[in-house]
Amino acid sequence: MHRSLFCLVVLFLVSAMGKAQQTDIPAAISSKTFNPSTLLWYNTPAKKWEDALPVGNGRLGAMVFGKNGEERIQLNEETVWSGGPYSTVVKGGYKVLPEIQQKVFAGKYLEAHNLFGRNLMGYPVEQQKYQGLANLHLFFKGQDSVSDYKRWLNLEDGVSGVSYSAGGIRYQREVFASAPDQVIVIRIRADKPGSISFTANLRGVRNQTHSNYATDYFRMDPYGSDGLVLTGKSADYMGVEGKLRYEARIKAVPEGGSMRTDGVDLIIENADAVTLYFAAATNFVNYKDVSADQHQRVNDYFKKVEQRSFNAILSAAVADHQHYFDRVALSLPVTANSFLPTPERVQQIQSLPDPALAALSYQFGRYLMIASSRPGTQPANLQGIWNDDMNPAWDSKYTTNINTEMNYWPVESGNLPECSEPLFKMVKELTDQGSQVAREHYGARGWVFHQNTDLWRVAAPMDGPTWGTFTVGGAWLCTQLWEHYQYTMDKDYLKEAFPVIEGSVTFFLDFLVPHPNGKWLVTNPSTSPENFPDGGGNKPYFDEVTAGFREGTTICAGSSIDMQILYDLFGYYLEAARIMGKEDAFVQQVRSAREKLVPPQIGRDGSLQEWADDWRSLEKNHRHFSHMYGLYPGKVLYEKRTPALIEAYKKVLEERGDASTGFSRAWKMALWARLEDGNRANKIYKGYLKDQCCNSFFALCGRALQVDGSFGVSAAVTEMLMQSQEGVIKLLPALPDEWNEGSFKGVCARGAFELDFAWKNKEVTRLSILSKAGQECRLVHRPGMRISSNGKKISYTIQPNGIISFGTVKNAVYRVE
Repeated sequence: MHRSLFCLVVLFLVSAMGKAQQTDIPAAISSKTFNPSTLLWYNTPAKKWEDALPVGNGRLGAMVFGKNGEERIQLNEETVWSGGPYSTVVKGGYKVLPEIQQKVFAGKYLEAHNLFGRNLMGYPVEQQKYQGLANLHLFFKGQDSVSDYKRWLNLEDGVSGVSYSAGGIRYQREVFASAPDQVIVIRIRADKPGSISFTANLRGVRNQTHSNYATDYFRMDPYGSDGLVLTGKSADYMGVEGKLRYEARIKAVPEGGSMRTDGVDLIIENADAVTLYFAAATNFVNYKDVSADQHQRVNDYFKKVEQRSFNAILSAAVADHQHYFDRVALSLPVTANSFLPTPERVQQIQSLPDPALAALSYQFGRYLMIASSRPGTQPANLQGIWNDDMNPAWDSKYTTNINTEMNYWPVESGNLPECSEPLFKMVKELTDQGSQVAREHYGARGWVFHQNTDLWRVAAPMDGPTWGTFTVGGAWLCTQLWEHYQYTMDKDYLKEAFPVIEGSVTFFLDFLVPHPNGKWLVTNPSTSPENFPDGGGNKPYFDEVTAGFREGTTICAGSSIDMQILYDLFGYYLEAARIMGKEDAFVQQVRSAREKLVPPQIGRDGSLQEWADDWRSLEKNHRHFSHMYGLYPGKVLYEKRTPALIEAYKKVLEERGDASTGFSRAWKMALWARLEDGNRANKIYKGYLKDQCCNSFFALCGRALQVDGSFGVSAAVTEMLMQSQEGVIKLLPALPDEWNEGSFKGVCARGAFELDFAWKNKEVTRLSILSKAGQECRLVHRPGMRISSNGKKISYTIQPNGIISFGTVKNAVYRVE
């Protein structure tokens, strides 16, 4: 379509954005008629990047500051990383493995640490970094002083907006990311014709901190008379050539007024309204291929946009978002404070109840998942898809000793199973270098993956021996694959996932070695993530790999988290093999090895042991709860619980306290929920909001933004209201006193069940169950329980333990009274 004709079509079809929006958010805020469980709002602009509001379509992300005078919208494309395809596999390391294992068993941990560092670490030792892409700056005339300011993010439609008055004119902007059209859209309007004048500048980003590898050059240019373009390349890093090429482009469509470009500026004057479209792409095809044409990709995106009206683009984006978001609705009690600006709600909840704020946190996690992880995209990394720093904390990678897994904790119960597809694809891709690492580093079959990876799917140990001996990163990810099956009961999917799970199991059958006590099979070397024990003669130690002093070493044999993950993994594998009709010598070997794994142990202080030896943590309030994996998100500690073990679990939680990083507090919430203490989980939640949550509702890890805590809180809220880890649906297992009534619609349980239930005075008042796969349904029995479907009574059996079970038909709905 000719550019001038495109402009005329858009002008005709976007005369009022309000026609495409169903809700006038500023009016709803003023009248207190909005849903406080799905709207974040503020009466000031974001002062720093962490407090800007996120939009995303899985591939493109934006952080919207909502400023007057000079607006900043920070932009990302998910495949803009440093470097290019590379490998960290070091050949022949397996030859030294027996000596390392011998030294670990002999208690010579620092010697084992050094040997591992010299022979089994990947090279380069570090990995690549997720990068910022661009910043769009909008310089507005006559808007330096404003009144009646409101800024918001509506989780229900995925639109972020800002509204204010200046000089007697009401201005409003909305920003959203369209998945169907693969663009980010900025709509600018005013209530007086000819009032919009601004200069737009699309600025690139490069690494100025480390100039020795700042080879990430870019160019800023005009694009015709209605656009700006940014082109550039990724940085060389650690000897890995920067092979990514990118292009980002802005196109403006004004209504009235004038438009021109002047160098790197796009200037619009006296317009009635303006729509800006942003598209970006790289030459990334997959972790081994960077042969795509980024310029052609951007052209294709704009070609598609030019064939559609603005209203159609907005409607399609909202419909696509709501296709996912509307599946689940959580309602918790609303108070007068629920309608305050979000930062004030966070302050007030410390002393006055506002249960709806927990519902907002729950839905914010689901919103982030929809915005950062879609079929065909990359998985959500440490910061989702949002990053403004060329040297982000922990490189904004995929950290798999808790963080990446936590990102996906709420995806299945939150009725977003499609959003897990990028994670599953990454796991399959990791088996490539993972199988090479298994062979060359460990002399083993199968595949192995450690505690970090990046866009290029490297799998070898990294950072240093203190972190790199975490061999169960891939095994933990495999449990996520099994969870997807449990929630969907999709046997075709299981057939696809089974070889990946079996490959992980195969590695550990080769890697496990007998413990000197003659009873156990253990991983060696091993570690309990990032935690230094007081045993093994640990003392401050200068590590030649990291070139710095550490508290000692974390290297050990058979850490509790290793044993728990493998116990669960082997159990999942055996169940999958049964479903697949596989019963052979290998399956028998797995069954035998599972029974020889180190069982949960209670130490001399009465707490659950973190290591096979009865050691204690050098850091009293350590942020990780690795040895509690089997309580949540795993199953082994829950299944093996006894009164003594439950007290041991609680002692760990009490010793480490309620404070810590965002992800740690989210984990504690879920752990206390599994222990059925909703009030303690709620207390931790309030502390999380106060100390480790940004105004934007992103979680913090200390002082750095991370998404894991946001996702973890969503999962923990679910655990407080519904659990199904034993194959039994339990409602309100950890309900806080303040959440005495509410409803939860669309939440999913294992066995492929979708629930709709409500409660009042802590008693369930309504329950309906959609059976998606026709499996047997199991519930906790209560006297007088009646079950019906389509008006027909459904019979059930009551087991001695108070659990009822009844058969279901696929797609049938069952009402429980």
